[in-house]
Order: sequence, then structure tokens, then C-alpha cells
Amino acid sequence: MAENKDSEKRNITIFGAETEFYGVLEFTDRLVITGKFDGKIIAPSGDLEIAKNAVCTVTNIDANSIVVSGTIEGNMNAPERVEICAGSSVTSNITTSRIRIANNVEFSGEVNMLEKEPDVDLFSVASSEYKQAMVIHSDSIK
Repeated sequence: MAENKDSEKRNITIFGAETEFYGVLEFTDRLVITGKFDGKIIAPSGDLEIAKNAVCTVTNIDANSIVVSGTIEGNMNAPERVEICAGSSVTSNITTSRIRIANNVEFSGEVNMLEKEPDVDLFSVASSEYKQAMVIHSDSIK
């Protein structure tokens, strides 16, 4: 029940089915994409959902958690979790601490598992330094 109360307090932004976005997108709370996205997503504390009919082509997604029900092509980094739902099509290299892939999913790529988030304060380093810390940490747990 406490989890529901926490999620109610967060802002939710929805890109509608007819929305097309090209470029770099940064957010902090929760974003649901139901249309088309092409670019880069930066949201280290945000939660991202790619809806059933959404199509996303990205260079990279950095978000706390990612749920995919649509089509995505590009790398995903989500320290909390990645969930790929039935009927999805994903071409991606994924870095996460928890992953769930349903039946009836088209998946192509690699999965790098994080044992835990790196001991790096997100707000004191540049995103490139945080990403490097995640890569170094994932290399050490192999």
C-alpha cells in the first residue's frame, strides 16, 4: 500500500499516440511514451514506460526503471529494473540490477547485470562519470 501512495505523489507525463519527439529529453518523475520518440533520454531518478504501440529509437536511455510494452531500439541503463512485456520488440544492450522478460518478446542484444548501484552520489558527478562507474562496477562482478 505504501508503494501506491509514493507513486501517487509523483508527476506523470504522457506523450500521446500522435506525439513525435526528436532530441534529448530529461525528466525526474514518470514518463509514459505512447507515440514516437527519436533521440536520447536522461532521467537518473525517473521511471519510463514505453507503451504498447510506441516506437522509440534512441542512442541511450538512462532512467531509474524502464517498462517496455512497445518497440525500442537503442541502449538502456536502469539501475532499479527493466521489464519487457509480452508483444514487445527490443533491440538493445541493457544494464540493470533486475530484469524481467515475458513470453512472446522479440529481444536482440546483451544484458549486463548490476549487483547493486555503484557507490557514487548521482548529484555530485557528471552523468558520464556515473555511467563509467556503472561499467566499472559491472566489470568487477563478472
